[in-house]
Amino acid sequence: MRRRRECLNCDFRFTTYERVETVPITVVKRTGARETFNRSKLLHGLLRACEKTGLEPARLEAVVDELELVLQQRSGREVRSSEIGEMVLDQLRGMSEVAYVRFASVYRQFQSVSDFVATLEGLHRRAESPTEQPVLAVLP
Repeated sequence: MRRRRECLNCDFRFTTYERVETVPITVVKRTGARETFNRSKLLHGLLRACEKTGLEPARLEAVVDELELVLQQRSGREVRSSEIGEMVLDQLRGMSEVAYVRFASVYRQFQSVSDFVATLEGLHRRAESPTEQPVLAVLP
C-alpha cells in the first residue's frame, strides 16, 4: 500500500510503502529437512503439471494464493509437505484429471504403472460418489 504523509513539524510531504507482514511458514519435508515455504516453487510445479491442459496460469496462481492464505491462517507455523500436496491434489481433482495425475505422479513418487492405475481408479471412484468437499475455494 502506498501512502502520502506529511511531517507535522516542517510540512514536508513524502511517500511510504506498506505491506502486510507475514510470519514465515516452515515446510517439513519427507526427509525431515525444513525449509521456508516458497510459493514460486509450488506455482512452478503446478504449471508443469498443467502444461497443455488448457488451464490458465491465472487460475493456478489463484490456487497458490488461496493455499498460502490458508497456511498463514493456521495456528502452527510448520506444515508437512504431504499436507500441502494433498491440498493441491484436492484442487486439481476438480480442475483437470490430467493435471491431477501428473502432479500426483511426482508428489507421490510413482514407481510403476500400477501406481498410475491405482490413482486413476481412485479418481474414478471419487467421480462416481462426489461426497467430499474441497479444502480450498478457488475463484473461477
